[in-house]
Amino acid sequence: MSGSGVSPQGTGPQLVVAPEELTSLDPGPGRMRSIPGSRMFEIKEALAVYRDSNPKGTVFDASQGDGGASLPGVPGELLDDAHRLQKEHGTGYDKPFGTEIFRRAVVEDYWRLDPVSGWGPLNVIACQGGRDALVKAYDAVQFLGHGRHGDFVVVSRVPWISYNWGPYAVGANVMLAPGLEDQAWALTPAAVRDCVETAGALDGRRVALVVITSPDNPTGRSMSPESQLDLARAAFAAGVPFVLFDWIYHRVTDGEPNDLNAFLRALEPAERERCIFLDGLTKSLGASNIRNAHLVAPEAVIRFIQSRASHAVIPSFHSQAVAISAYRMGFDRAAAGIIGPTNDSREVVEQFLAQHEIRHILGKGYYAFLDMGPWLERAEMDDTAALGSILAERFGLAVVPGVYFSEFGKNWIRFSYALPPQTTAAALERLWEGLSSL
Repeated sequence: MSGSGVSPQGTGPQLVVAPEELTSLDPGPGRMRSIPGSRMFEIKEALAVYRDSNPKGTVFDASQGDGGASLPGVPGELLDDAHRLQKEHGTGYDKPFGTEIFRRAVVEDYWRLDPVSGWGPLNVIACQGGRDALVKAYDAVQFLGHGRHGDFVVVSRVPWISYNWGPYAVGANVMLAPGLEDQAWALTPAAVRDCVETAGALDGRRVALVVITSPDNPTGRSMSPESQLDLARAAFAAGVPFVLFDWIYHRVTDGEPNDLNAFLRALEPAERERCIFLDGLTKSLGASNIRNAHLVAPEAVIRFIQSRASHAVIPSFHSQAVAISAYRMGFDRAAAGIIGPTNDSREVVEQFLAQHEIRHILGKGYYAFLDMGPWLERAEMDDTAALGSILAERFGLAVVPGVYFSEFGKNWIRFSYALPPQTTAAALERLWEGLSSL
Protein backbone atom coordinates (compact mmCIF):
# COMPACT_ATOMS: atom_id res chain seq x y z
CA MET A 1 0.00 0.00 0.00
CA SER A 2 1.87 3.01 -1.27
CA GLY A 3 2.06 5.90 1.17
CA SER A 4 0.50 3.95 3.98
CA GLY A 5 3.53 4.21 6.21
CA VAL A 6 3.88 0.44 6.54
CA SER A 7 6.28 -2.10 5.11
CA PRO A 8 5.85 -2.58 1.32
CA GLN A 9 6.85 -6.23 1.82
CA GLY A 10 3.85 -6.66 4.10
CA THR A 11 5.96 -8.02 6.97
CA GLY A 12 4.58 -5.53 9.48
CA PRO A 13 1.11 -4.25 10.40
CA GLN A 14 -0.95 -3.34 7.36
CA LEU A 15 -3.78 -0.81 7.19
CA VAL A 16 -7.00 -1.77 5.44
CA VAL A 17 -7.51 1.82 4.21
CA ALA A 18 -5.07 4.61 3.44
CA PRO A 19 -4.12 6.91 6.35
CA GLU A 20 -6.19 9.78 4.94
CA GLU A 21 -9.23 7.45 4.92
CA LEU A 22 -8.99 6.42 8.57
CA THR A 23 -11.98 7.26 10.73
CA SER A 24 -11.40 10.38 12.77
CA LEU A 25 -10.34 10.13 16.37
CA ASP A 26 -13.52 10.81 18.31
CA PRO A 27 -13.69 11.01 22.12
CA GLY A 28 -17.49 11.05 21.90
CA PRO A 29 -18.12 7.45 22.99
CA GLY A 30 -16.35 8.15 26.28
CA ARG A 31 -18.71 11.06 26.97
CA MET A 32 -21.94 9.51 25.76
CA ARG A 33 -24.72 8.60 28.15
CA SER A 34 -25.19 4.92 28.80
CA ILE A 35 -28.28 3.85 26.86
CA PRO A 36 -30.97 2.54 29.23
CA GLY A 37 -32.83 -0.66 28.54
CA SER A 38 -36.44 -0.29 27.46
CA ARG A 39 -38.79 -0.27 30.42
CA MET A 40 -41.44 -1.90 28.27
CA PHE A 41 -40.06 -5.27 29.31
CA GLU A 42 -40.68 -4.47 32.99
CA ILE A 43 -44.41 -3.99 32.66
CA LYS A 44 -45.43 -7.64 32.66
CA GLU A 45 -43.44 -8.17 35.86
CA ALA A 46 -45.95 -5.99 37.71
CA LEU A 47 -48.76 -8.29 36.55
CA ALA A 48 -47.02 -11.15 38.34
CA VAL A 49 -47.71 -9.38 41.65
CA TYR A 50 -51.44 -9.40 40.88
CA ARG A 51 -51.34 -13.06 39.83
CA ASP A 52 -49.62 -14.05 43.06
CA SER A 53 -52.34 -12.47 45.19
CA ASN A 54 -55.21 -13.32 42.83
CA PRO A 55 -54.35 -16.73 41.39
CA LYS A 56 -57.83 -17.11 39.88
CA GLY A 57 -58.13 -13.50 38.75
CA THR A 58 -58.17 -12.37 35.12
CA VAL A 59 -55.39 -10.12 33.91
CA PHE A 60 -55.53 -7.73 30.96
CA ASP A 61 -52.46 -6.72 28.99
CA ALA A 62 -53.26 -3.41 27.32
CA SER A 63 -49.58 -2.48 27.26
CA GLN A 64 -48.38 -4.35 24.22
CA GLY A 65 -48.56 -3.82 20.50
CA ASP A 66 -48.10 -7.45 19.57
CA GLY A 67 -51.11 -8.91 17.81
CA GLY A 68 -49.30 -12.23 17.69
CA ALA A 69 -49.62 -12.38 21.48
CA SER A 70 -53.12 -10.97 21.93
CA LEU A 71 -54.82 -11.89 18.63
CA PRO A 72 -54.49 -14.90 16.30
CA GLY A 73 -51.31 -13.60 14.69
CA VAL A 74 -50.02 -15.02 11.42
CA PRO A 75 -52.51 -17.53 9.97
CA GLY A 76 -51.29 -21.13 9.94
CA GLU A 77 -51.77 -21.46 6.20
CA LEU A 78 -49.31 -18.59 5.66
CA LEU A 79 -46.74 -20.22 7.92
CA ASP A 80 -47.21 -23.52 6.06
CA ASP A 81 -46.75 -21.79 2.70
CA ALA A 82 -43.70 -19.93 4.00
CA HIS A 83 -42.20 -23.22 5.15
CA ARG A 84 -42.81 -24.66 1.68
CA LEU A 85 -41.04 -21.67 0.14
CA GLN A 86 -38.15 -22.09 2.58
CA LYS A 87 -37.75 -25.77 1.63
CA GLU A 88 -37.79 -24.91 -2.07
CA HIS A 89 -35.37 -22.03 -1.56
CA GLY A 90 -32.88 -23.90 0.60
CA THR A 91 -30.82 -22.67 3.51
CA GLY A 92 -27.82 -21.06 1.85
CA TYR A 93 -26.80 -17.45 2.10
CA ASP A 94 -28.99 -14.86 0.43
CA LYS A 95 -28.13 -11.36 -0.70
CA PRO A 96 -27.79 -8.51 1.82
CA PHE A 97 -30.90 -6.90 0.30
CA GLY A 98 -32.90 -10.10 0.80
CA THR A 99 -33.99 -11.92 -2.35
CA GLU A 100 -35.25 -10.92 -5.77
CA ILE A 101 -38.52 -12.75 -5.17
CA PHE A 102 -39.10 -10.69 -2.01
CA ARG A 103 -38.36 -7.44 -3.81
CA ARG A 104 -40.82 -8.31 -6.56
CA ALA A 105 -43.51 -9.28 -4.05
CA VAL A 106 -43.12 -5.94 -2.25
CA VAL A 107 -43.28 -3.96 -5.50
CA GLU A 108 -45.85 -5.99 -7.47
CA ASP A 109 -48.11 -7.63 -4.88
CA TYR A 110 -47.99 -5.27 -1.89
CA TRP A 111 -47.44 -1.68 -2.99
CA ARG A 112 -48.24 -2.33 -6.69
CA LEU A 113 -45.83 0.39 -7.61
CA ASP A 114 -46.51 2.27 -10.80
CA PRO A 115 -43.44 2.04 -13.09
CA VAL A 116 -44.07 5.69 -14.02
CA SER A 117 -42.66 6.62 -10.58
CA GLY A 118 -39.28 5.30 -11.65
CA TRP A 119 -39.14 3.16 -8.50
CA GLY A 120 -39.08 -0.62 -8.56
CA PRO A 121 -37.32 -3.67 -7.05
CA LEU A 122 -33.97 -1.87 -6.80
CA ASN A 123 -35.60 0.57 -4.37
CA VAL A 124 -36.44 -2.19 -1.85
CA ILE A 125 -34.37 -3.80 0.88
CA ALA A 126 -35.50 -6.46 3.34
CA CYS A 127 -34.73 -6.00 7.05
CA GLN A 128 -35.03 -8.05 10.23
CA GLY A 129 -37.93 -6.08 11.65
CA GLY A 130 -38.57 -2.39 12.10
CA ARG A 131 -35.72 -1.70 14.51
CA ASP A 132 -33.17 -3.18 12.10
CA ALA A 133 -34.62 -1.09 9.27
CA LEU A 134 -34.51 2.10 11.33
CA VAL A 135 -30.94 1.64 12.53
CA LYS A 136 -29.83 1.00 8.96
CA ALA A 137 -31.65 4.13 7.84
CA TYR A 138 -30.13 6.26 10.63
CA ASP A 139 -26.68 5.11 9.53
CA ALA A 140 -27.34 5.81 5.86
CA VAL A 141 -28.70 9.33 6.27
CA GLN A 142 -25.69 10.45 8.29
CA PHE A 143 -23.25 9.34 5.60
CA LEU A 144 -25.31 10.31 2.55
CA GLY A 145 -26.68 13.57 3.98
CA HIS A 146 -24.25 15.92 5.70
CA GLY A 147 -21.54 13.27 5.83
CA ARG A 148 -20.86 13.29 9.56
CA HIS A 149 -21.95 12.00 12.94
CA GLY A 150 -23.32 14.18 15.71
CA ASP A 151 -26.19 15.78 13.84
CA PHE A 152 -29.83 15.34 14.85
CA VAL A 153 -32.68 13.01 14.10
CA VAL A 154 -35.92 14.92 14.80
CA VAL A 155 -38.90 13.04 16.21
CA SER A 156 -42.18 14.08 17.82
CA ARG A 157 -42.49 15.49 21.32
CA VAL A 158 -43.68 12.18 22.80
CA PRO A 159 -41.91 9.54 20.71
CA TRP A 160 -41.73 5.77 20.71
CA ILE A 161 -39.12 4.79 23.29
CA SER A 162 -36.60 3.41 20.80
CA TYR A 163 -36.67 6.62 18.75
CA ASN A 164 -34.88 8.21 21.69
CA TRP A 165 -32.02 5.74 21.67
CA GLY A 166 -31.76 3.99 18.31
CA PRO A 167 -30.20 7.00 16.53
CA TYR A 168 -27.95 7.76 19.51
CA ALA A 169 -26.45 4.27 19.34
CA VAL A 170 -25.15 4.88 15.80
CA GLY A 171 -23.77 8.39 16.28
CA ALA A 172 -26.78 10.66 15.82
CA ASN A 173 -28.36 12.84 18.46
CA VAL A 174 -32.12 13.06 18.93
CA MET A 175 -34.25 16.19 19.20
CA LEU A 176 -37.89 16.25 20.29
CA ALA A 177 -39.75 18.70 18.09
CA PRO A 178 -41.93 21.44 19.56
CA GLY A 179 -45.54 20.37 19.88
CA LEU A 180 -48.69 21.20 21.83
CA GLU A 181 -50.46 18.72 24.05
CA ASP A 182 -53.91 19.84 22.90
CA GLN A 183 -52.80 19.12 19.32
CA ALA A 184 -51.49 15.65 20.20
CA TRP A 185 -47.91 16.97 19.92
CA ALA A 186 -48.22 16.88 16.15
CA LEU A 187 -45.19 17.88 14.11
CA THR A 188 -45.64 21.09 12.13
CA PRO A 189 -43.57 22.78 9.42
CA ALA A 190 -42.77 25.57 11.90
CA ALA A 191 -41.54 23.00 14.42
CA VAL A 192 -39.23 21.48 11.82
CA ARG A 193 -37.77 24.91 11.06
CA ASP A 194 -37.30 25.58 14.79
CA CYS A 195 -35.39 22.31 15.15
CA VAL A 196 -33.04 23.19 12.31
CA GLU A 197 -32.36 26.59 13.87
CA THR A 198 -31.80 25.07 17.33
CA ALA A 199 -29.39 22.49 15.92
CA GLY A 200 -27.36 25.22 14.24
CA ALA A 201 -26.92 27.01 17.56
CA LEU A 202 -25.33 23.87 19.06
CA ASP A 203 -21.80 24.02 17.63
CA GLY A 204 -23.13 24.31 14.10
CA ARG A 205 -24.92 20.97 14.12
CA ARG A 206 -27.56 20.16 11.54
CA VAL A 207 -30.61 17.94 11.20
CA ALA A 208 -29.84 14.72 9.35
CA LEU A 209 -33.35 13.23 9.34
CA VAL A 210 -36.95 14.01 10.25
CA VAL A 211 -39.10 11.01 11.22
CA ILE A 212 -42.83 11.15 10.45
CA THR A 213 -44.88 8.35 12.03
CA SER A 214 -48.51 7.81 11.13
CA PRO A 215 -50.36 6.25 12.83
CA ASP A 216 -48.19 7.25 15.72
CA ASN A 217 -46.72 5.21 18.54
CA PRO A 218 -47.47 5.95 21.38
CA THR A 219 -50.25 8.47 20.83
CA GLY A 220 -52.16 6.82 18.00
CA ARG A 221 -52.33 10.20 16.27
CA SER A 222 -52.92 9.87 12.52
CA MET A 223 -51.87 12.41 9.91
CA SER A 224 -53.35 13.00 6.48
CA PRO A 225 -51.12 12.36 3.46
CA GLU A 226 -51.25 16.07 2.68
CA SER A 227 -49.93 16.96 6.15
CA GLN A 228 -47.13 14.44 5.83
CA LEU A 229 -46.13 15.85 2.47
CA ASP A 230 -46.19 19.41 3.84
CA LEU A 231 -43.83 18.34 6.63
CA ALA A 232 -41.46 16.69 4.20
CA ARG A 233 -41.33 19.74 1.97
CA ALA A 234 -40.73 22.00 4.98
CA ALA A 235 -37.83 19.78 6.01
CA PHE A 236 -36.29 19.83 2.53
CA ALA A 237 -36.67 23.61 2.31
CA ALA A 238 -34.87 23.95 5.66
CA GLY A 239 -31.90 21.90 4.44
CA VAL A 240 -32.78 18.51 5.96
CA PRO A 241 -31.40 15.88 3.56
CA PHE A 242 -33.83 13.03 4.34
CA VAL A 243 -37.31 12.33 5.71
CA LEU A 244 -38.36 8.88 6.91
CA PHE A 245 -42.03 7.89 6.88
CA ASP A 246 -42.63 5.17 9.49
CA TRP A 247 -45.84 3.51 8.30
CA ILE A 248 -45.56 0.29 10.32
CA TYR A 249 -49.12 0.74 11.70
CA HIS A 250 -50.84 2.18 8.64
CA ARG A 251 -52.64 -1.01 7.58
CA VAL A 252 -54.39 -1.24 10.95
CA THR A 253 -57.16 1.13 10.02
CA ASP A 254 -60.87 1.22 9.31
CA GLY A 255 -60.11 3.75 6.59
CA GLU A 256 -57.62 3.60 3.74
CA PRO A 257 -53.97 2.70 4.30
CA ASN A 258 -51.27 4.99 2.99
CA ASP A 259 -50.86 4.93 -0.78
CA LEU A 260 -47.21 4.93 -1.79
CA ASN A 261 -48.03 5.50 -5.45
CA ALA A 262 -49.99 8.64 -4.59
CA PHE A 263 -47.10 9.85 -2.42
CA LEU A 264 -44.53 9.35 -5.13
CA ARG A 265 -46.73 11.07 -7.71
CA ALA A 266 -47.12 14.07 -5.40
CA LEU A 267 -43.36 14.46 -5.00
CA GLU A 268 -41.00 16.00 -7.49
CA PRO A 269 -38.30 13.56 -8.72
CA ALA A 270 -35.65 15.37 -6.66
CA GLU A 271 -37.84 15.14 -3.55
CA ARG A 272 -38.35 11.40 -4.01
CA GLU A 273 -34.59 10.96 -3.75
CA ARG A 274 -34.79 12.24 -0.17
CA CYS A 275 -37.66 10.05 1.09
CA ILE A 276 -37.46 6.71 2.91
CA PHE A 277 -40.54 4.58 3.64
CA LEU A 278 -40.75 1.86 6.31
CA ASP A 279 -43.38 -0.87 6.50
CA GLY A 280 -43.53 -4.51 7.53
CA LEU A 281 -45.36 -7.41 9.12
CA THR A 282 -44.76 -6.95 12.81
CA LYS A 283 -47.92 -4.96 13.59
CA SER A 284 -50.47 -5.52 10.86
CA LEU A 285 -49.89 -9.28 10.60
CA GLY A 286 -49.05 -9.92 14.26
CA ALA A 287 -45.61 -11.18 13.21
CA SER A 288 -43.47 -9.60 15.92
CA ASN A 289 -41.10 -12.54 16.35
CA ILE A 290 -40.92 -13.29 12.62
CA ARG A 291 -39.10 -9.97 12.23
CA ASN A 292 -39.82 -8.80 8.71
CA ALA A 293 -39.82 -5.21 7.54
CA HIS A 294 -38.68 -3.44 4.41
CA LEU A 295 -37.48 -0.04 3.34
CA VAL A 296 -38.47 1.58 0.06
CA ALA A 297 -35.93 4.28 -0.67
CA PRO A 298 -33.75 5.92 -3.34
CA GLU A 299 -31.31 3.51 -4.94
CA ALA A 300 -28.33 5.32 -3.40
CA VAL A 301 -29.73 4.66 0.08
CA ILE A 302 -30.48 1.03 -0.75
CA ARG A 303 -26.97 0.45 -2.13
CA PHE A 304 -25.39 2.01 0.96
CA ILE A 305 -27.45 -0.15 3.34
CA GLN A 306 -26.87 -3.24 1.21
CA SER A 307 -23.09 -2.82 1.37
CA ARG A 308 -23.16 -2.36 5.14
CA ALA A 309 -25.56 -5.28 5.61
CA SER A 310 -23.13 -7.59 3.80
CA HIS A 311 -20.85 -7.16 6.83
CA ALA A 312 -23.61 -7.08 9.45
CA VAL A 313 -27.26 -8.26 9.45
CA ILE A 314 -28.45 -10.21 6.40
CA PRO A 315 -32.22 -10.76 6.58
CA SER A 316 -33.46 -14.33 7.00
CA PHE A 317 -35.33 -15.92 4.12
CA HIS A 318 -38.03 -17.36 6.37
CA SER A 319 -39.19 -13.88 7.39
CA GLN A 320 -39.27 -12.89 3.72
CA ALA A 321 -41.17 -16.06 2.87
CA VAL A 322 -43.94 -15.17 5.33
CA ALA A 323 -44.18 -11.72 3.73
CA ILE A 324 -44.18 -13.15 0.21
CA SER A 325 -47.00 -15.54 1.15
CA ALA A 326 -49.03 -12.75 2.75
CA TYR A 327 -48.52 -10.35 -0.15
CA ARG A 328 -49.44 -12.97 -2.74
CA MET A 329 -52.56 -13.96 -0.79
CA GLY A 330 -53.67 -10.34 -0.69
CA PHE A 331 -52.68 -8.49 2.44
CA ASP A 332 -56.15 -7.46 3.54
CA ARG A 333 -57.16 -11.10 3.66
CA ALA A 334 -53.89 -12.24 5.25
CA ALA A 335 -54.08 -9.63 8.03
CA ALA A 336 -57.84 -9.77 8.64
CA GLY A 337 -57.36 -11.59 11.95
CA ILE A 338 -55.45 -8.61 13.32
CA ILE A 339 -57.02 -5.66 11.53
CA GLY A 340 -60.68 -6.65 11.98
CA PRO A 341 -60.69 -7.17 15.79
CA THR A 342 -58.50 -4.10 16.31
CA ASN A 343 -60.85 -1.91 14.31
CA ASP A 344 -63.80 -3.29 16.30
CA SER A 345 -61.94 -2.60 19.53
CA ARG A 346 -61.29 0.98 18.45
CA GLU A 347 -65.05 1.56 18.39
CA VAL A 348 -65.35 0.10 21.89
CA VAL A 349 -62.59 2.42 23.13
CA GLU A 350 -64.17 5.47 21.50
CA GLN A 351 -67.55 4.80 23.11
CA PHE A 352 -66.02 4.16 26.54
CA LEU A 353 -63.92 7.33 26.52
CA ALA A 354 -66.89 9.45 25.46
CA GLN A 355 -69.10 7.90 28.15
CA HIS A 356 -66.58 8.54 30.91
CA GLU A 357 -65.38 11.89 29.52
CA ILE A 358 -61.72 10.94 29.52
CA ARG A 359 -59.53 13.30 27.54
CA HIS A 360 -57.73 11.29 24.90
CA ILE A 361 -55.99 10.94 21.54
CA LEU A 362 -57.47 8.25 19.33
CA GLY A 363 -56.42 7.94 15.71
CA LYS A 364 -55.79 4.64 13.94
CA GLY A 365 -53.30 1.86 14.57
CA TYR A 366 -53.25 0.09 17.93
CA TYR A 367 -53.15 2.75 20.62
CA ALA A 368 -55.24 5.23 22.58
CA PHE A 369 -53.36 7.85 24.60
CA LEU A 370 -55.32 8.77 27.73
CA ASP A 371 -54.88 11.83 29.97
CA MET A 372 -54.73 10.70 33.60
CA GLY A 373 -54.08 14.19 34.98
CA PRO A 374 -57.28 14.45 37.08
CA TRP A 375 -56.60 11.13 38.78
CA LEU A 376 -52.91 11.87 39.32
CA GLU A 377 -53.86 15.13 41.02
CA ARG A 378 -56.40 13.36 43.21
CA ALA A 379 -53.84 10.77 44.26
CA GLU A 380 -50.97 13.30 44.51
CA MET A 381 -48.83 11.38 42.01
CA ASP A 382 -46.10 13.08 40.00
CA ASP A 383 -46.56 11.00 36.86
CA THR A 384 -48.13 7.85 35.50
CA ALA A 385 -45.29 5.49 36.46
CA ALA A 386 -46.79 4.99 39.93
CA LEU A 387 -50.27 4.73 38.46
CA GLY A 388 -49.09 2.04 36.07
CA SER A 389 -47.78 -0.02 38.98
CA ILE A 390 -51.06 0.34 40.87
CA LEU A 391 -53.15 -0.71 37.89
CA ALA A 392 -50.98 -3.76 37.25
CA GLU A 393 -50.31 -4.93 40.81
CA ARG A 394 -53.74 -4.25 42.34
CA PHE A 395 -56.08 -4.50 39.37
CA GLY A 396 -54.35 -6.85 36.95
CA LEU A 397 -54.25 -4.32 34.10
CA ALA A 398 -51.03 -3.51 32.27
CA VAL A 399 -50.73 -0.17 30.44
CA VAL A 400 -47.68 1.88 29.47
CA PRO A 401 -47.02 5.05 31.49
CA GLY A 402 -46.58 8.00 29.15
CA VAL A 403 -43.59 9.17 31.14
CA TYR A 404 -41.69 6.17 29.72
CA PHE A 405 -41.78 7.90 26.32
CA SER A 406 -40.84 11.42 27.41
CA GLU A 407 -41.46 13.83 30.27
CA PHE A 408 -44.05 15.59 28.11
CA GLY A 409 -46.28 12.53 28.29
CA LYS A 410 -45.96 12.14 32.04
CA ASN A 411 -49.70 12.61 32.72
CA TRP A 412 -50.78 10.11 30.09
CA ILE A 413 -50.95 6.36 29.56
CA ARG A 414 -50.84 4.30 26.39
CA PHE A 415 -53.69 1.82 26.18
CA SER A 416 -53.31 -0.87 23.54
CA TYR A 417 -56.50 -2.16 21.96
CA ALA A 418 -54.83 -4.82 19.82
CA LEU A 419 -57.27 -7.19 21.51
CA PRO A 420 -60.60 -8.87 20.80
CA PRO A 421 -63.34 -6.27 21.38
CA GLN A 422 -64.83 -8.13 24.35
CA THR A 423 -61.39 -8.20 25.99
CA THR A 424 -60.93 -4.50 25.27
CA ALA A 425 -64.28 -3.74 26.91
CA ALA A 426 -63.36 -5.74 30.02
CA ALA A 427 -59.92 -4.10 30.22
CA LEU A 428 -61.50 -0.65 30.05
CA GLU A 429 -63.88 -1.52 32.87
CA ARG A 430 -60.89 -2.66 34.92
CA LEU A 431 -59.19 0.66 34.14
CA TRP A 432 -62.23 2.56 35.39
CA GLU A 433 -62.35 0.41 38.52
CA GLY A 434 -58.72 1.26 39.22
CA LEU A 435 -59.13 4.97 38.59
CA SER A 436 -62.27 5.13 40.73
CA SER A 437 -60.35 3.64 43.65
CA LEU A 438 -57.79 6.45 43.79
